Amino acid sequence: MTIDLYVDTSRKGISMAVATSGQPVNARTTDASTRVYEEIVNTEARGEILGESLDTLLTRVGATLDDVKRVMVTLGPGSFSGLRTGVAFCQGLCFSGKRELYGVTTLQALACFAHDVAGNTPACAEIAVIIRARTGFWYMRLNGEEFFIETPEVIERIKNAKVKAIVADAPAQEDEALKDAFAEIGASVSPDTGKPLDMWAPLFSTVKPSLIQEANYIQPSYFEKLKS
Repeated sequence: MTIDLYVDTSRKGISMAVATSGQPVNARTTDASTRVYEEIVNTEARGEILGESLDTLLTRVGATLDDVKRVMVTLGPGSFSGLRTGVAFCQGLCFSGKRELYGVTTLQALACFAHDVAGNTPACAEIAVIIRARTGFWYMRLNGEEFFIETPEVIERIKNAKVKAIVADAPAQEDEALKDAFAEIGASVSPDTGKPLDMWAPLFSTVKPSLIQEANYIQPSYFEKLKS
C-alpha cells in the first residue's frame, strides 16, 4: 500500500488525511472498493496533536509511516503558529528522504474544490478562491495569482474574469456584497470545508517536491502599509 498524506494547519485548527496514492476522489465519484481514505478535522487543535493524529490515521487504514511516500502541506496565508508547526512537522517526516514533500498555497489547494453549476471542473481562469483576511479584506486566488484586496476589488475582478466557480469560506458566503456579486455572475459557490483532502492530489503533478518549504506568515497589515 502506498499512501499520500495531506496536512493543513493554515486555517483554524488541524485538518489531516491519508489516502491511497494515485487514486484521487472527486465530489461526484468514489470507488469504495479500491480507495483508502481517512481524515481528522479538529478546529480547536494545535500542533501538539499532529503526531498523534497521524498515528491514528495510519492505524485506521492499516498502514505504517513507511507506506507514506508523498506529503502535501499548505503554506498559507495563515497564522504564524499554525503554519510553523505544520510545515516543520512535515519537513521532519520527509527529512530521511523516504518520502517527498510538496508545499502548496492554501488558496491553490482550495481551488481543487471548485466545480461549475453542472458539477464539472472549470478551467483555472474561471475559478476564484476567496477567504477572509480581516473585515473588508480578502485573500483571493484567480487565474494562478493571489491577492490581498478589499471587497470592491474582489467584485470587480470576478466580474471581469467571468468566473464560473468560486470556493469561499463562511465569511465570504455571508458577505452581502459578495453574495450579490456571486448571484449576478451566476457562479457556482463551493464551501472551503467538508470535502476530502485528496481532491488536492492533482497538485502532485504540477508542484515540484522540495524539503525546503517557506510558509506565508505575512499578515494583512503588511499589505495595508504597502498601499498607504
